[in-house]
Amino acid sequence: MAAELDQRLLDEVVALLRGRRIVALSGAGMSTDSGIPDYRSAGAPVRQPMTYQELVSGADAQRRYWARAHLGWASMGSARPNDGHRALATLERGGVLTGLITQNVDGLHERAGSRRLVDLHGRIADVVCLDCGAHSGRAALQRRMEELNPDWSARASAGPALRPDGDVEIDDTEAYVLAACECCGGRLKPDVVFFGENVPKERVARSTEMVAAADVLLVAGSSLTVMSGLRFVRQAAKAQIPVVIVNRGVTRGDDLATIKLDAGCTPTLSALAQRLPAQVCAGSSGRAPEGFVHAASQR
Repeated sequence: MAAELDQRLLDEVVALLRGRRIVALSGAGMSTDSGIPDYRSAGAPVRQPMTYQELVSGADAQRRYWARAHLGWASMGSARPNDGHRALATLERGGVLTGLITQNVDGLHERAGSRRLVDLHGRIADVVCLDCGAHSGRAALQRRMEELNPDWSARASAGPALRPDGDVEIDDTEAYVLAACECCGGRLKPDVVFFGENVPKERVARSTEMVAAADVLLVAGSSLTVMSGLRFVRQAAKAQIPVVIVNRGVTRGDDLATIKLDAGCTPTLSALAQRLPAQVCAGSSGRAPEGFVHAASQR
């Protein structure tokens, strides 16, 4: 376990968390041990994600996105939860963790067993039509894209590296044939929040309610660079709710943290799952809060 863990700080975190209702906020650092890269860790290459405005600018941009995402799905779609994901699910089952807000779109928390979950930025496994609003599954779309572009997957043998958003870096995409919405023939988009889009208000509201009802906010694997996550740290600090941050490197919320652990999510969360006993928290029925919507049905 981790020689990397500062045992003194870990003891302080355990003492702070024990017997309290914990809400977690997770970021890309949660999934690096599942083979999904992040944007901002030390040594990570500079990556420019496609913005929403670029995606809707025309067919060239849409071909570029889906051609890259076509190749990235082999890795993104087969990624598996790691011990950090499983540790949070264990803490939830034990009544220790009362809610989880994730900035990740990979769906790995749900696959690990987390149920009191808000997918703040959506899920890459879901697809939405920009024109009629119809929703569909990414796996079914992948089959259609394979039929339209039967030789495209062979390009993966050239080894383009997976990027954090589930696509790869390739430039020659002009020949790619786009799949259209089966309902209206319109333009398709993964049902995730792109840069330049706003997080849906209902997800923000549910997350805000979770944090307000918590005794501690635990941040795992987020640099808190974007406001969609930082807002909840600021909310907790303003309400004098202790904030624990577990992340390699500096975050934008460090000055608001009660305790900061510069460490990996997997060993730290695994240690917490071992050391925090199951509990029935005051005011917690073990059921999701009123109005809570399970991750799989969020739109």
